[in-house]
Amino acid sequence: MIRSLGDIADGATYDIIVLGAGAAGMAAALFAAIEGQKVLLIERTEYVGGTSALSGATTWAPNTRHSPKVLESDSIETVAGFLDAAVGNHSSAAMRMAFLQSAPDAIHTLEDNSEVKFRPYATHPDYEQQHAGATMRGRALEPLPFDGRSLGNALDLIRPPIPEFTIFGGMMVDRTDIGHLLKLKQSLASFLHASRILANYGRDRLFGRKRGSRLVMGNALIGRFLKSLLDRGADIVTGTSITELLTGSSGVTGVVAEAEGVTRRLVAMKGVVLAAGGFGRNLKRRGEMLHSPTPEFSPAAPGHTGAAQDLALGLGAAYGTGGADNAFWAPVSVRKRADGSTAVFPHFVMDRSKPGTFCVNQKGERFVNESTSYHNFGRAMFAAHAETPTIPCFIICDAPALLKYGLGMVRMGTHDLKPFLADGYLTEGASLEDLAHKLGMDPATLIETGSRMNRFAETGVDADFGRGTTPYHRVNGDASAGLPNPTLGPVRTGPFYAVRLYPGDIGASTGLAIDTEARVLDAGNKPIGGLYAVGAEAQSIMGGTYPGPGITIGPGITFAYRAIRNALHGGAAGV
Repeated sequence: MIRSLGDIADGATYDIIVLGAGAAGMAAALFAAIEGQKVLLIERTEYVGGTSALSGATTWAPNTRHSPKVLESDSIETVAGFLDAAVGNHSSAAMRMAFLQSAPDAIHTLEDNSEVKFRPYATHPDYEQQHAGATMRGRALEPLPFDGRSLGNALDLIRPPIPEFTIFGGMMVDRTDIGHLLKLKQSLASFLHASRILANYGRDRLFGRKRGSRLVMGNALIGRFLKSLLDRGADIVTGTSITELLTGSSGVTGVVAEAEGVTRRLVAMKGVVLAAGGFGRNLKRRGEMLHSPTPEFSPAAPGHTGAAQDLALGLGAAYGTGGADNAFWAPVSVRKRADGSTAVFPHFVMDRSKPGTFCVNQKGERFVNESTSYHNFGRAMFAAHAETPTIPCFIICDAPALLKYGLGMVRMGTHDLKPFLADGYLTEGASLEDLAHKLGMDPATLIETGSRMNRFAETGVDADFGRGTTPYHRVNGDASAGLPNPTLGPVRTGPFYAVRLYPGDIGASTGLAIDTEARVLDAGNKPIGGLYAVGAEAQSIMGGTYPGPGITIGPGITFAYRAIRNALHGGAAGV
């Protein structure tokens, strides 16, 4: 049940205590609850869900029972070979194999014993298609939409989605919904689908709900976890900080929790799981562990201050090493909202790969394959900035592309651009020369870049950066445009537009060193008894690379499964 810390007696005993209520933490709590354990889930902020609630909640979990629905064949060996090529020695092959061995069990355990349900998407490719073993589908799962009305008032406990990812002031839509909304006049199936979700949202607003009750993507996953935990009687407290990890002869035995002047010493008989999201909001660690210049903006949720990691480090834990990067990245644009807050919008796939767009540094030169993954794009910004000012860089398009595909927070089909131009989010130029002057760059350089892109659009070959050369690139373009390359289109019809892009960290890759059972290791690689770390609290098995969609949530859930199996039963899990 949802409780306040003051309602829990000092010295209360639980089997498992989980710190942090993102997907990984909620999974750990649910796996324990499924096993009939007494569980306490503690969240530092006022909401459950963390960054997972704001995300698409894609879950990379190869070889589940969903895979054959869309993929003819796959195997652990095939996926392992792909990860060996994509990740290499940036992480332990043994850790990756532990993930591959347990991911199907973890997903199936949730689906067979809770409200957490997934589906495969017809086309959802691995990002690094150049490596043998990459697939176009079958490994990435997404949560089924969820009716939040079943949560009653607990619906308000879920972290709301990023407002710019909703429509009509609070209606969530996923990629399936968007497709139907765009085709509602051309297809009866799309008309019926759109009518259902619009009617559902209209009913919500009619009855005074603060937000739409139909949850999709990250909110759906978190809603399903929350409903399952409440159904199984897990205790959940929010707005509560942990000030100490209690220890005994066997290791960690509990926690000291504080909320609104109340302090409680709470006992964990079988384990404490750290799942508080890593160091991303810790200013000191950002300066020490992220690229220079230290990024200003992140679309991630607040709350992951590294405080839980500090407690573990105080017991002798150590950070993992060897990763290619300490964080995962996406280009973001920023805009002030009416309430004074800052919208940080991640540019994942909706605009960068579309024909009629290209990205340039502050000199007006391209520096990256715009169709690469968001993580690679972010890393490319830092690398290019070391030579030429590239932070911020600019995504540029012409008028037809803006209307057809949108640009960041300017949605497709938007005709009234005045608000975006007035606050400087969008810059408009009658010509590329005019746009260059307004952006403070050499007009001749930008004009030459645009001309070169137009030549590439005619031939379908990006001779500079290879845009559109992999299936992942092309699937994010527009095949319906009838172009030689679905990611390359002419940029020649004014006015022309630009939006500033910054590198934004979307989660930590470096975390506490753990073993295959998610046990936190000390500097001598020995487990600290009773202490586990999952999600962004733990060193990523992807080693600072980003081979495919959902490579944070999939391993987060899987190592939560292995952690609970180890805490309750000992030995290796899922092998």
